[in-house]
Amino acid sequence: MGENVRVLRRPAADGAPPFELSYVRTGPRTSTPALIIPGGPGLASVLPYRGLRRRAASGGLDVIMVEHRGVGRSRRDDAGRDLPPVAMRITAVLDDLAAVLDAEGVDRAHIVGSSYGSYLASSFGARHPDRVAGMLLDSALQRADDLDLERARLRALFWDADDDLARGVRRLVADGIDERVVLDVVRAAYELVGPELVEPLVRHRPGLAWRALATYATRDGSVARIPRIYEFDIVGTIAFRELHYGAPPDGRPFDPALTYAPLAGRYPAFAGEPYDLASEVARFAWPLVLLSGDRDLRTPPEIAERVARTAPDATLVRLHNGHSALDTHPMALLNAVRRLVRGQQYRLPGEEAALDRLPRTGVSASFPRLLRPLAHIDALLHTRLPGR
Repeated sequence: MGENVRVLRRPAADGAPPFELSYVRTGPRTSTPALIIPGGPGLASVLPYRGLRRRAASGGLDVIMVEHRGVGRSRRDDAGRDLPPVAMRITAVLDDLAAVLDAEGVDRAHIVGSSYGSYLASSFGARHPDRVAGMLLDSALQRADDLDLERARLRALFWDADDDLARGVRRLVADGIDERVVLDVVRAAYELVGPELVEPLVRHRPGLAWRALATYATRDGSVARIPRIYEFDIVGTIAFRELHYGAPPDGRPFDPALTYAPLAGRYPAFAGEPYDLASEVARFAWPLVLLSGDRDLRTPPEIAERVARTAPDATLVRLHNGHSALDTHPMALLNAVRRLVRGQQYRLPGEEAALDRLPRTGVSASFPRLLRPLAHIDALLHTRLPGR
């Protein structure tokens, strides 16, 4: 299925230059499409999610995805220059989304957001409540100080516990492996596969599986950019200025604040969040679905549970999954979106087991199949090392 990438001219505003915003719409046309917002900030929408949109269209979903300003096809201004930091504001991104709905003649849409995209989805509800027919938050991100929940869950699993997994993590750090790298690797292994992958990783010295996960999960002082796939360099301004990605470490071991610490000097200091989403969600008058993975360490299940208690019409769906079903279990997400669009979201809690059994597709979903044999090879090589 070919895709027609559309372009919407965005005017100069608040010191930002005019530029062309790209987006795609696929599937049968309806009056209330699903506007799907991926995570990041930095993930592109047009190229990485072609397969997702194909599957969505085959299941009858009308889907819109917008290339985030500063990313991919929406990266440059009319003069061909990268958009400046002044253009990177969450409120400006939300108005981009509303402008695309206007261009498509859509009064209201089902707003679907994953991780950082869930923050945008909720913020869209706060800024443009009249444009929301329903909402799905996948791995809900709600406020910057939820970092404390992330800290507590990581430390309970990997540092404070009296078990082989935590002892292995502490041993790696004691052996001189950078604590930030250890944190990023074991978190990724746990979210993608589970403790059955973390345990062999921390049992012996880093090998092939460790290096693969480190390439996937860790950050150094350079700014990640894979053109038209993942481009953090410009939109990182939002992450630090409005979402507090540069939060100071609390001085205790195994602090997730370390993950983005190498980049903090490149971006502005935290200036405050645009909305108090913990309060705003109580005013959400539309059906709300929350997808929460039991292995999610970046947006722990406690966040989705809190939102579900606060929102007037919320349905909580628990999956055996890590972070971002959009990227790791997209078939489950699309089936949940389909239920929401049809007004059948209340069936979803009874369908959790069926959602878990759906085939896992997409690039991130393939990582477990690649990592397990690498970990097995590492174990075999490890047993042959002399003196070990």
